[in-house]
Amino acid sequence: MARLKEMYQSELVPKLQSELQLNNVMDVPRIEKVVVNMGLGEAIQNIKVLESAVEELGHITGQKAVVTKAKKSIASFKLREGMPIGCMVTLRRDRAYEFMDRLINIALPRVRDFKGISPKAFDGRGNYTLGIREQLIFPEIDFEKIDKIKGLNITIVTTAKTDEQGRALLASLGMPFRK
Repeated sequence: MARLKEMYQSELVPKLQSELQLNNVMDVPRIEKVVVNMGLGEAIQNIKVLESAVEELGHITGQKAVVTKAKKSIASFKLREGMPIGCMVTLRRDRAYEFMDRLINIALPRVRDFKGISPKAFDGRGNYTLGIREQLIFPEIDFEKIDKIKGLNITIVTTAKTDEQGRALLASLGMPFRK
């Protein structure tokens, strides 16, 4: 079992239950899934960018990335419906907790001039989205093999009903929120 999940089940569930004043253990918020997404607009002209992004996302998450395609045609961007424009990975259960552990303890501290992440990026239902400007903060990426610096979005979907519950869950897991 993932280290973070073990800590969550043994220590954090009772703490969160008393902190959030929940009667049922099943009401305690938990991580449902983690979605890691890379949008690549330049993949329209150069398909090699997309291939390298799929490979890098696979290294970061430990799971094969799915290529996402355009839903609509947009003439001003020279984009046709069905063209590949990004890639994504959905992590669930142990893999999600394992990825969160690596993100919190290894990757985020490697960001330059890091002051913490914004506490305002919740969606109103307890889910959190985090944007990362460069994939180089993950130790799985080999610096020599990088052709272009790419950003990625990480969405943490929780079972929390409110933003306060989601914030309490992520803060107890060790997410470094800005004050």
